[in-house]
Amino acid sequence: MQRAKWAVRPEASRGRLHPEPESPTRSPYQRDRDRIIHSSAFRKLQYKTQVFVNHEGDFYRTRLTHSLEVAQIARSIARELVLDEDLAEALALAHDLGHPPFGHAGEDGLARAMKPFGVFDHNAQSLRVVTVLENRYAAFDGLNLTWETLEGLAKHNGPLRKPPPFVAEYDARHGLELHTFASAEAQVAALSDDIAYHSHDLDDGLRARIFDFGDIAHLPVVGPALEQARRASLDMPPTRLRHETNRRVINALINDVVAETRRRIDALAPETADAIRHAKAAVVAFSPPMAEANGIIKEFLYARMYHHWRQNRMHYKARKVVGELFAVLHGEPGLLPDDWRGRAGEGVRTPRMASVVCDYIAGMTDRFAMDEHLRLTDISVSG
Repeated sequence: MQRAKWAVRPEASRGRLHPEPESPTRSPYQRDRDRIIHSSAFRKLQYKTQVFVNHEGDFYRTRLTHSLEVAQIARSIARELVLDEDLAEALALAHDLGHPPFGHAGEDGLARAMKPFGVFDHNAQSLRVVTVLENRYAAFDGLNLTWETLEGLAKHNGPLRKPPPFVAEYDARHGLELHTFASAEAQVAALSDDIAYHSHDLDDGLRARIFDFGDIAHLPVVGPALEQARRASLDMPPTRLRHETNRRVINALINDVVAETRRRIDALAPETADAIRHAKAAVVAFSPPMAEANGIIKEFLYARMYHHWRQNRMHYKARKVVGELFAVLHGEPGLLPDDWRGRAGEGVRTPRMASVVCDYIAGMTDRFAMDEHLRLTDISVSG
């Protein structure tokens, strides 16, 4: 397959922490993608919140459907830029593996609970999932992904000057060059995440009737997309109008990223993937006008959707469930299932014990967390 000079090359991969024979049928990054898809953590994303808690409706995005949409966008952009599509896809599929139940509300709850013992960061937790917590292979913990995939997970938002403790700990064992940017493929996956959640959160917000078409008509990118969709058919029903608007928003964002990235590539003239890593700024990016537009869209979503009173109530309950789960299990580690209790130990409350309880809760789905909370706090429910 023809790739750009600055694309990551599977034949030049820096390999895996635990050496393995190469697959005769798949590139290293195809193999990473397959391991991610077959992981327990990936399956659990089906019942983890994106914005709306799972039981609020069958048609709202979950972490799984979000990850699939990010992967589709990432492959499209990577193909257009002649990058390694498989690496971009693997990173898109793995980027949310560390999210706890209930989305950002659950993350806030765990961060508060862990404050006396350390930190909780969902990006660091994603790295922890694929290097420690997945137990599928006889020879090692984790998924033993390639260096390039681990680098992309750790640095998809840019260089890490002050990495979370677990990322720093892993870097000391298997250096990920945290001071540099990640590959162009990782940068594509990161921007694809932005494109996916902006477009589908607008879609879900309209579906949930948290706001309507009149509320979004003034937004940059979104307003013109809505107007174009209306011109396509004068009697279009709301459901189709929503989809027609959404696909135009996605197209506008993707086209902007591709054009701006090509401009930056031309200016940088990189000869290798490492030239992308050592650039002074991200190479894959929105143009300044589109970045500003995205900021306005994000402000709208925070004000009208993420902080809507219905969402505030659900976030309060989610933080309460997660916080109480942590307090009960950390206070009484004997209540943990056998395998988790063995990892946590008993007696003195150590940071290690807190970390194990945190891992247990972070791995829960929304549904399991609610059921486990009932089992631990409601005497009428059997354990």
